[in-house]
Amino acid sequence: MTSNKHKIGNYRFRILALLMFATTINYFDRSIIGVMAPTLEKMFNWSNTDYANIMISFKVAYALGMLYMGGIIDKLGAKKGYTLSIAIWSVFGMCHALVRPGFSVIGFAAARFGLGFGEAGNFPAAVKTVGEWFPKKERAFATGIFNAATSFGAIAAPFVVGAIVSVDGENWQIPFLITGALSSIWVLLWWRIYEKPEKHPKLSKEELAYIQSDSEIKEESEEKLPWRRVAQTRETWAFAVAKITDAVWWFYLFWGAKFLADSFGVDIKSIAIPFFVIYALADVGSVFGGYISGFFMNKGWTVNKARKVTLLFCALIILPVCFVAITDSKWVAICLIGLGAAGHQAWSANIFTLVSDVMPKKATASVVGIGGMVGAVAGILADALLGSVLDQAGNTGYFYAFLIAGSSYLIILGVVHLMMPKMTPLDGNLQHIEKAQ
Repeated sequence: MTSNKHKIGNYRFRILALLMFATTINYFDRSIIGVMAPTLEKMFNWSNTDYANIMISFKVAYALGMLYMGGIIDKLGAKKGYTLSIAIWSVFGMCHALVRPGFSVIGFAAARFGLGFGEAGNFPAAVKTVGEWFPKKERAFATGIFNAATSFGAIAAPFVVGAIVSVDGENWQIPFLITGALSSIWVLLWWRIYEKPEKHPKLSKEELAYIQSDSEIKEESEEKLPWRRVAQTRETWAFAVAKITDAVWWFYLFWGAKFLADSFGVDIKSIAIPFFVIYALADVGSVFGGYISGFFMNKGWTVNKARKVTLLFCALIILPVCFVAITDSKWVAICLIGLGAAGHQAWSANIFTLVSDVMPKKATASVVGIGGMVGAVAGILADALLGSVLDQAGNTGYFYAFLIAGSSYLIILGVVHLMMPKMTPLDGNLQHIEKAQ
């Protein structure tokens, strides 16, 4: 067995390491404002509605970016498309540091808009790359690995912010500037290492054969699929329904520090450990969730059964999040949020893989983009509602937010199953292949 693995090679894991690096930068950049939210709120005299509007600006751009960046990445390919995405988000991330108090809401909203548009390209490009570089039986695990890097970025943000920014907000601009240097390093590595497997000079024939070993289509035509054709498939919208749960993840990411500050007095200097607990648990969930469906497939389960049983398990472990807002214990609340974050990341690792399970590789970024757009719209509606409720009814709003966060996954899984009961893959012309999954 060891000899066979050695002959196969492992160059694909170098590509996976770059996906992890990019995703870490992506989430470090987007998490900074959530960590500093209680401090910035006091510095700039924001209401909950002001903060919600800034978050909505990010998500509006993210929704638009998901539609356009997914199509652009399918058109340009992962190498050029990913580079364009990270260049856009890095520039606008650094633009946050230019905002001045006189136009803080408008300034942050504008910077978040550009950041959201650029960051929308990360997951379409990463999922497309995994679909190109990994066989189906490894895709959920590979997705879980790079998706775990979202937590690396979210964990790093409070430690970096806590070390640099004072409680009164001094040096708040510096964390926004850090990602520019990190992104430059990533682009250099990406252009040096990445190429499609079929064209990569350093990839062995054995590893290429292994990557393509369980694909119904060994080589796809170069003909591009129009966005409107991709959007007409039921499989695209089943994935989009599953992505509604993005609103829950963004609630943890952008409102988590505010909830802990409002409910338990956690400030910018003491938020690092709670965030470490939450996102360390999320990392475990991402990797385990990606591993377990592959484990089931190696036991002989169909792709359909393995993915959906794993998603059911995820939905069940998320349920206790419903009780976060009614506990008087800070650490019970933190652990419950961490459990929900772990379940969500396990869920995400598998729903991203649904796309490459059923769609041709040349359409994966577009489908991920459409789903991401739907998730962003759900997040926009959630932000607008939560900001308004918190301003009018105080912390009572958090009770309803956590209730919805905990219960929504089971309902959504039922809808996904009704829309895609057998997970029959589509060929390069978006026609069903006879072999059911």
